[in-house]
Amino acid sequence: MTRRFAADTSVSMDRSIAEIRTTVRRYGASEFMHMETDAQAAVAFTMRGRRILFRLSMPDPKSRAFTHTEAQRMPRSPVAAHAAWEQSCRSRWRALALVIKAKLEAVEVGIVVFEDEFLANTVPPGSSVTLGEAMREPMRIAHETQSNTPLLPYLGKNGGSDG
Repeated sequence: MTRRFAADTSVSMDRSIAEIRTTVRRYGASEFMHMETDAQAAVAFTMRGRRILFRLSMPDPKSRAFTHTEAQRMPRSPVAAHAAWEQSCRSRWRALALVIKAKLEAVEVGIVVFEDEFLANTVPPGSSVTLGEAMREPMRIAHETQSNTPLLPYLGKNGGSDG
């Protein structure tokens, strides 16, 4: 089993949020916002005339993954459970900082186009959901009801020139 990115990070959540703010500002964001509830957090920024939103689901501190040891046999103390939960939160924030930085750098060097790279996280004017959130269910239905075309269609024995 592979180890999760930043699973052992000591970087605080606040420091990761500040890093995201600094990163998006450095790449040209004109606005930045951070929001959180017990169940989720989000960062939003405006760049190139687009509102970009990343939602981050936060782990449940009452989850057995935190209240019990990794083998999930022995209960953890409340202090140890809180420390395990906090570690998971820090890890998620580090991963989000990495994703945003990687996307912006890929745009900067010309690997991808900004609008394509951030399309799923773009919030259309007048909406409160991202395009990715809006399309998730229709795409699920489309994939359940229709088969995909092969990535590499069969061209015949002679590479498509069977004649």
